[in-house]
Amino acid sequence: MTAVVLGEKISQSQMFDEQGQRVPVTSIRTSPCFLVDLRWSRSNNRDYCTFKLGFGQSKRIAKTVQGQLKKAGIETPLRFLKEVRVNSVVTSCSPVEEEGKKGVLIGETKVFIGGELKPSVLFKVGEKVRVTGVSKGKGFQGVVKRHHFAGGPRTHGQSDRERAPGSMGQTTTPGRTYKGKRMAGRMGNERVTVRGLRIMKAEDQSLAVKGLIPGHIHTLVEVVSDKR
Repeated sequence: MTAVVLGEKISQSQMFDEQGQRVPVTSIRTSPCFLVDLRWSRSNNRDYCTFKLGFGQSKRIAKTVQGQLKKAGIETPLRFLKEVRVNSVVTSCSPVEEEGKKGVLIGETKVFIGGELKPSVLFKVGEKVRVTGVSKGKGFQGVVKRHHFAGGPRTHGQSDRERAPGSMGQTTTPGRTYKGKRMAGRMGNERVTVRGLRIMKAEDQSLAVKGLIPGHIHTLVEVVSDKR
């Protein structure tokens, strides 16, 4: 089955796997994470399910957010709201309704709107997931750091061109620099997805995945089962 949860990167550490090998792990705090809403849609002859998830706590929230949480029956003032869309056929998702409550059946697990998502119920140790977050911002960087250019030689009179980008285009024809040319610019602060990370530990309020994930500490991340 496919599970979806929002979380917060809290630490990077290490632990030992079943073979006794030491592996790097990243801990993700997932509490509180609630299912705020569900939407079903169809595109390109495929059925999709969109999960609207809420995560974290905040002292002040907008009235529009208050209305969404009140409609879902959630009393916790959630800080983040995010939508994640999955293919309902591949992920075996189907709508359910019991006692007037709408929800979704993911495999054999029923999740209703307003309910809290717990990794210990949704994920299994050894399952592969993909984690999406915003990478660390590096600021304005040159081509050596940003694109791994080798730079120019240190001899033959080039005393100040070691980290220069070199030639950027042609002469009269075409008389311009091609779009997409690798040059200096802002680095990082982009949405990045890392796939194929294995679940090392799944608890009620946290997850531990093998490997590293994008972003600094306390970065908001999405954890979705990887069905590649």
